Amino acid sequence: MARARATTDSEALPEIDRLEGVPHPRETQTLFGHEMAERTLAEALGSGRMHHGWLLTGRDGIGKATLAYRFARAALAHPDERDPKCQSLAISDNTIASHQVRSLSHPGLLIIRRSFDVKTKRFTTSISTEAVRRLRSFLAHRTADDTWRIVIVDKADELNLNAANALLKSLEEPPPGTVFLLVSATPGRLLPTIRSRCRTLILQPLSNDALRVAATQALLADGQEQPGVADWPILERLADGSVGRLLGLWAAGGLEQNRRISKLTEGLPKIDWRSIHALADDLQPAAAQQHFDLFFELFLGHLARLIRAQVTDEGTPAERELAGRLIGEGRLASFAALWERVAREKAETVALNLDRKTLILDTVSGLVEAAQR
Repeated sequence: MARARATTDSEALPEIDRLEGVPHPRETQTLFGHEMAERTLAEALGSGRMHHGWLLTGRDGIGKATLAYRFARAALAHPDERDPKCQSLAISDNTIASHQVRSLSHPGLLIIRRSFDVKTKRFTTSISTEAVRRLRSFLAHRTADDTWRIVIVDKADELNLNAANALLKSLEEPPPGTVFLLVSATPGRLLPTIRSRCRTLILQPLSNDALRVAATQALLADGQEQPGVADWPILERLADGSVGRLLGLWAAGGLEQNRRISKLTEGLPKIDWRSIHALADDLQPAAAQQHFDLFFELFLGHLARLIRAQVTDEGTPAERELAGRLIGEGRLASFAALWERVAREKAETVALNLDRKTLILDTVSGLVEAAQR
């Protein structure tokens, strides 16, 4: 992960929600594909009858956090700086509120998320109770001009149980002028009592057109190289409506990884074991964690698409043809079991710090076995 500019600390710290080479959601001025959700928040803000809790849901990387920060800028700005028709949350980038939200220096804004432990050089595995306890002093303080107080919890499904219960206490009886924005890709993990106290806004995956425009803007903003004409369709298919996923794939060499996986499955049951050992050696070091995770994410996604193509006859012509050849009628159970086994063993390898090369070699061996049954 890239290093962010920390304004509250003397030293810049990593941020769990920042993609390397891509503007952070609070630095993103334009939101694509979620006009109805934005209008709902803008109208509530302009009406003066603002609900105190909002649950922003939808798959990862589609703009939930961007919408949350967009709302924070509008709510913390002077009313004259907002859209008078209450249809948009757009605020000039030159306003004081915009500068303060971008730098996390506004006294009326609190961000609750997983933190970075400077001793272990790792992010915490969940949002801790200590992180939520900052709410007490934050909510007890009133800003000088009596403006809104905005609390963004990103991602809310990463709250541990004690932290969730601590948050619930504030959600049950929030002080006037307080708005909670809970960002969650898996709201089913939240306590039912938390969900019941929030209005839910479901954000849909982006269309390919919106996906391409949003990704292009993000890459241009950071001076990054743009995908080629032939790359876009592949990235759009792999991203599945998530601009965050598309940008992550592009930045981490996801296209090349995807080509290697496609070549691997297309050659079955024959395998070039020399290239597989070279791949395993590349992904073995701890420094290759991002590429290791990406390989298995793409591998499992590729396997899932082949299984779905065999069951539903959906997917690209190449996927349907390959699924028919590899899986056919008699190997569906074997491939489904392989997907479950690889997903489980990958999680165990990461959690228990097991040998990564062994996992990769076992995964390919299991793929060959499934294809030969």
